[in-house]
Amino acid sequence: MNTADTLPPLRDVIARHGLIAKKSLGQHFLLDLNLTARIARSAGDLTRGTTIEIGPGPGGLTRALLAEGAEVVAVEKDARCRDILAELAAAYPGRLVIIEADALEVDPAALGDSPRRIVANLPYNIGTELLLRWLRNASAFESFTLMFQTEVAARIAAPADTRAFGRLSVIAQWLCETETLFHVNPRAFTPPPQVQSTVVRMTPRSNPIPARRATLERVTAAAFGQRRKMLRQSLRAVTADTEGLCRATGVDPTARAETLSIEQFCALANAVDDGQR
Repeated sequence: MNTADTLPPLRDVIARHGLIAKKSLGQHFLLDLNLTARIARSAGDLTRGTTIEIGPGPGGLTRALLAEGAEVVAVEKDARCRDILAELAAAYPGRLVIIEADALEVDPAALGDSPRRIVANLPYNIGTELLLRWLRNASAFESFTLMFQTEVAARIAAPADTRAFGRLSVIAQWLCETETLFHVNPRAFTPPPQVQSTVVRMTPRSNPIPARRATLERVTAAAFGQRRKMLRQSLRAVTADTEGLCRATGVDPTARAETLSIEQFCALANAVDDGQR
């Protein structure tokens, strides 16, 4: 018999342990087994390397990952979930390692064996911050299959010349191929969040456009910080000679930030580093 078929219903486990989601931790427990299985399958072949889950809570998604053959390292801050996850680890001997820690203080690139992938229903309050930290070492991962608030997911995958396109879009798409997979209704969670959620898959690029991240972040911060203004005005936070910077890169100084491509932003960043103002 499949191990997953012998596990008690997750709602019963939560009730037995008296676990209630904490708003302060951004917790919304995902209990829909069809949905967790869909997320796990979306992450690709999980039988190789290490699958890292952030914020497993009572282990709804963890169950699905293990059922797909994954070796899972789960990082959970909430000590109340320890015993529930320990029961799950006992059901899958040697397949689930639990790290009780704040995900903001853990380097997932150092966990388990390669290839590494992160699959997670991220806490809304720190999801973007976690992603940006992980992307500092994007090449250490095979993929990211992550659930965000739909608004954040839209920004990650937004094409240029759209309202959602911004700083997060540039950094994410510079380093990864991004794909919006599917939306998740609030009713799939306990308690239901006030917003819709979306699952995004990101695959790190083997050869991203050469650019220095710190400079690219400076350029995008300036450009999108005044996104209604033309670049010759908004880029003054980067250089006094905005016209010269645009001329050196072939970028129209009268354009606005959201109309530029990733390639153009990288060209601007490289020109700043080269002193071509």
